[in-house]
Amino acid sequence: MSWGTELWDQFDNLEKHTQWGIEFAEKYTKFVKERSEIEINYAKQIRNLSKKYQPKKNSREDEENKYTSCRAFLAALNELNDYAGQHELIAENLTSQIISELTRYIQELKTERKSHFHDGRKAQQHIENSWKQLESSKRRFERDCKEADRAQQYFDKMDADINVTKADVEKARQQAQMRHQMAADSKGEYSAYLQKFNQEQNEHYYTLIPHIFQRIQEMEEKRIERVGESMKTFAEVDRQVLPIVGKCLDGMTKAAESIEPKTDSKQVVESYKSGFEPPGDVEFEDYSQPMKRTVSESSLSNSRGESKPEKPVSKSKGKLWPFIKKNKGSGPEDFSHLPPEQRRKKLQAKIDDINKDIQKEMDQKDALTKMKDVYVKNPQMGDPSSVDPRLAEIGQAIEKLQIEAQKFEGWLAEVEGRLPAKSDPPRRQSGLYETQNNTTTVNNCAQDRESPDGSYTEEQSSETQIKVPSTQEFDDEFDDEETLPTIGTCKALYPFEGHNEGTIAVAEGELLYVIEEDKGDGWTRVRRNEEEEGYVPTSYVEVFLDTNAKDS
Repeated sequence: MSWGTELWDQFDNLEKHTQWGIEFAEKYTKFVKERSEIEINYAKQIRNLSKKYQPKKNSREDEENKYTSCRAFLAALNELNDYAGQHELIAENLTSQIISELTRYIQELKTERKSHFHDGRKAQQHIENSWKQLESSKRRFERDCKEADRAQQYFDKMDADINVTKADVEKARQQAQMRHQMAADSKGEYSAYLQKFNQEQNEHYYTLIPHIFQRIQEMEEKRIERVGESMKTFAEVDRQVLPIVGKCLDGMTKAAESIEPKTDSKQVVESYKSGFEPPGDVEFEDYSQPMKRTVSESSLSNSRGESKPEKPVSKSKGKLWPFIKKNKGSGPEDFSHLPPEQRRKKLQAKIDDINKDIQKEMDQKDALTKMKDVYVKNPQMGDPSSVDPRLAEIGQAIEKLQIEAQKFEGWLAEVEGRLPAKSDPPRRQSGLYETQNNTTTVNNCAQDRESPDGSYTEEQSSETQIKVPSTQEFDDEFDDEETLPTIGTCKALYPFEGHNEGTIAVAEGELLYVIEEDKGDGWTRVRRNEEEEGYVPTSYVEVFLDTNAKDS
C-alpha cells in the first residue's frame, strides 16, 4: 500500500504526520536520557552507601572483621560496589548506543524530510501555475467569443439597416471578422494550454507526487524501524549486565552462606578470654565474724599477696573481677594491664611484628653487602666506603630490634609460665634467628634481666653480638662468578646518565642484557657488551627475564 496512490491529496496531513514522527523520536530520546541519569544517580547512591559502611582504618570495626558475619558483610559491600558499576555501565551504553545514535539520526531525518517536502511543494506550485495559465486562456477565449458574437450582431444590424452607408456596413463587417479571428486564436491557445495542463496534471498525480510520497513513506518507515531498534537495544543493555549482576548476587549469597555461628562464638572466647580461674565458693560465716573467701588464684587477697579483712556480704560493693576494669589509654608497654590470655596474644603479635622488621633490615643489609663487595672488586664502579654508613645504621637498627624482641619474649615467657633458666638455651626463638646460618647470635637472657622484685631491666646483654660476614667471604663468593651469565633482557624506559661509579649510562629505548636481578636495593645489574656493564635504577628499565636461564 503506497502513500503516493492512496494519499495523493493528503500532502498537508503527511507533513503534519512526519513532523509528529520526529517529535516522537525526540521524546523517546529524552526518555532514554532521563533513564540514563537515573542509573547514574542510582549507581552513585549505591557506591556511597557501600563506602559509608566500609570499615574505617584504625577503628573498632577492624577488630570486628575477625567474625565471619562481619567478613560476610564486607564481602557483600564489595559485591554491592560492583553491582553499582553495572548500573554505571547501563547508563554508559544507553548514552553511546541509543542517545547519541538517535540524536544524530534525528538531525539527518529533519534534513531529509525538509528536502522531500520542498520537492513536493515545488511540484504543487508548478501544477498550480499551469492551472492558472489554463484558466487565463480559458477566460480570454470566452471573452473573445462574446466580443465576436457582439460584433457579428452589430454587423447584421448594420447590414439590414437601409439608412446606413455602405462604408459603415463594410467597417462593421471587418470588425466582426477580426473578432472572429481573435476568438479562433484564443480557442487554439486555450486548447493548447488545456492539453499541456492535462499532461502535466497526469504526470503530477501519477508520477511526481507518488515518487515524492514514496520517499517520504520510506523515510517514515525507517524512522519507525530505528525507534524499534532503539527500544530493543534499551532492553539488551539491561540484559547484557544480567550475568555480572547475577554473579554479584551470587557473591552476596556465598558471603551469607560463609557465616559460621560456631566459629564466631569461638572467636568471642579467643577475644575476651582472660585466663583467670573463677573465684571459689564463699564460706558460710556467722554474721558476727568477718566474711572470708576460699583461696583461689584469682581472689583479691591472693592476687595481691596480702590478706585484708573483708566486709560482710550484705555491705560488699566491690567487684569480683578487678582485672576487667577498662583501661583508659594505651596501657603499659608490657601489656600488664590486660588479662593473661589477652596479654599473651598481644605480646606474640608484637614479637611477630618486630621479627618482620628485622627480616626487612636483614634483606637491606644483604643487598648493601653485595654491592659493597662488587665495589671492592671493581673500584671503578663505586667507592666501597660509601656503603659503610648505611651498613652501620642498619646494623644498629637490627641490634635495637633484637633487643626489643628479647624484651617482649621475656615478658611472653613470664606470661606462659616457662621462664628459661640461665643454663638452658632460649626456649622461644623466632624462625628468623634460626635461619641466619649462625650469622646472628642471640642470647635471650630474660631471666638475667629480671630484678629480685620481678621487674625487668633494660640493660643490653654483653653476649648479644651481630656477626657480619667478612669482605673476604664475599670476595671468595664473587671470584666464582667473574663473568655472570645473562638471565634476560631489559629496555630502558628513561635516559640515565650514570655519573656515579659502578653505574652505566643508558639511552631511552636502549636494549641491554640483564645479568643480576634487583635484590631489594633498587638497582639492576646490566651488560651492554663484554666490556661495559654496571648498575641502573630498576625503575628506569622494563625487565624481561629468561625463565630457563634464571632456573639454570
